[in-house]
Amino acid sequence: MQYLSALSYSRQRLTINYKCIQYTVLSSYWGIEFDTSMAKNSKIEWTHHTFNPWWGCERVSPACKHCYAETWARRLGLDLWSKGAPRRMLSSAYWRQPLAWDREAREAGVRSRVFCASMADVFESRSDLNPVREQLWETISSTPNLDWLLLTKRPQHVSQLVPWGQQWPHNVWLGTTVETQRWADRRAPLLLEHAAVVRFVSCEPLLGPIDLTPWLNPSKNSFGINWVIVGGESGHRARPMNPVWARHLRDQCEAYDVGFHFKQWGNWSPSDGLPNGHRTRILNGGTALAVSMTNVGKKESGRKLDGYEWNGLPLDHGDLMEA
Repeated sequence: MQYLSALSYSRQRLTINYKCIQYTVLSSYWGIEFDTSMAKNSKIEWTHHTFNPWWGCERVSPACKHCYAETWARRLGLDLWSKGAPRRMLSSAYWRQPLAWDREAREAGVRSRVFCASMADVFESRSDLNPVREQLWETISSTPNLDWLLLTKRPQHVSQLVPWGQQWPHNVWLGTTVETQRWADRRAPLLLEHAAVVRFVSCEPLLGPIDLTPWLNPSKNSFGINWVIVGGESGHRARPMNPVWARHLRDQCEAYDVGFHFKQWGNWSPSDGLPNGHRTRILNGGTALAVSMTNVGKKESGRKLDGYEWNGLPLDHGDLMEA
């Protein structure tokens, strides 16, 4: 049916539809959505839906080196990843999807989380994106039953681009990526300048040891981080994550009663109990004991840390804003 329906479109659309079929096979590997019908029920473990106001970005730190979104866009023949490159805009039908998700959440009496954005950074500071950003703020306002998870590598731009000042909506969570201690030191303080009801960090890909305790236990007059997501890198060029780094972050979260979510090992998993015949690396990672990691792929690596799935979430919203 997909092949037949594509015949009525242009050659470019035919190519994209053909690769969409390929993508449906790979979606569990990459964890992203291309077709608008795939934005609902995201395969990303910590969200329900994924929404992208546009496609495209620019690399800004080591976490971007093997960007899955850039890789996927290039597979589709789209050159969107540089400062001067165009950004791909989405259809009106795509923009109507959050309104439907909001109705479903209201009728079910539950809240749904929306990750924004997997194929872009909503705080990329480009004037040509301002009209689309305004549309996003309006959509967020129109969907009070959805919690919007805005994840950025550019927290320095947030205050210039959001319309809320210190009166953030109840349904906006603000997060930043911190892949190493250097980037935690830079980005975490900027994140905590904002009164979002949830402030979270994504340590994915985790590329080194990180101490988040200065921001997990803030003073009575400041905000703190109340959710930590940790994950290793996936893809054929993935960099392995030392288990010690992940355990350290888990233990920090447990000590300060902060939600901890272990998303995945990525391609590399601890070698204990794994079959031979796969590529293996020995990591020291600043620890006394060497750790053997084996590249078995994301699916085989799974998402258990020390035998458990860690699916922590932030506390109830009412508790988060208390000083």
